[in-house]
Order: sequence, then structure tokens, then C-alpha cells
Amino acid sequence: MHARIADRRHDHLHKLSTRLVRENQTVVIEDLTVRNLLKNGKLARAISDASWTALRSMLEYKCAWYGRELVVIDRWFPSSKLCGACGTVAAKMPLNVREWTCDCGAVHDRDVNAARNTLAAGLAAAACGDGVRPQRESSRTGRSSVKQEPQRVTAGIPRL
Repeated sequence: MHARIADRRHDHLHKLSTRLVRENQTVVIEDLTVRNLLKNGKLARAISDASWTALRSMLEYKCAWYGRELVVIDRWFPSSKLCGACGTVAAKMPLNVREWTCDCGAVHDRDVNAARNTLAAGLAAAACGDGVRPQRESSRTGRSSVKQEPQRVTAGIPRL
């Protein structure tokens, strides 16, 4: 019976990862330390059942097969604490806080906000090739990154 349940879960992960890769040109995921998350006694069973590590490895090789881009966001990116409306980062947010209100007045569901911020950061990293950390006012240049277009190759092409 355990083997049958494991096969069903594995089959579900294959179908989910295939659907995600086929339907999207860029897949954005967050780099999580699953080993450390399993130390939380209340969440360990649910995290183990979800097989996050297996899903990530399936996404990696299927993106390579289908020619898609897999963007992995840094585990320290504050996706849950970053306000999607104004960009303010909340100081501290324990796991029991599921909904929060920013100083700008925007009300956020923690998971939906994190998903939106992760997608935005991944698409920015894919477009600009830049890090996904929020810009600090004390950065060296004080400017945000700009998409770097590849230089056209003209060597060996005769001019008309």
C-alpha cells in the first residue's frame, strides 16, 4: 500500500512539473533549504509529503529538455515580507502571521504576496541578469539595473 501511495505522489509530481514546463517559458522557484525546514516538528510531515526536492529536480531536467528557463531565487530574498505595492520590507514576520497590512495600506495574504514577489524577482533576474535583492539607497551607483542587450555579431558579414 505504501508503494502505491508513493507511485501516485511521484506520478502527480511528474504531471505537475511537465505541465508547468510546457505552459511557461520561464519557471521561477525559490531556493529553500528543505533539510532545515524539516527540523520544524509541526511542518516536517507536510513538507516531506510534498516532495519539494523531487519537484525541483524534475523542474530542472525538464526545463533543460524543453528549452525553458528555470530561475532560482535566493533563499534570503524577503518574498513574504516585501510589500508588492510599495516595496517596503516588513521588519519581522513569524510563520503564524498569514495576512498583514503594510504601512501604505495594502493588505497582503502572505503566500499570494510571496508568489507575486518571487515571480517579479525571477522575471527581473531573467530579463536583466541582475540580483533580485531590493535596491538599497546606499548602493554604489544609485541606479537600478538596465537590461543588457547582447551585442550584434558583425564580424565576417559583408557590408552591403
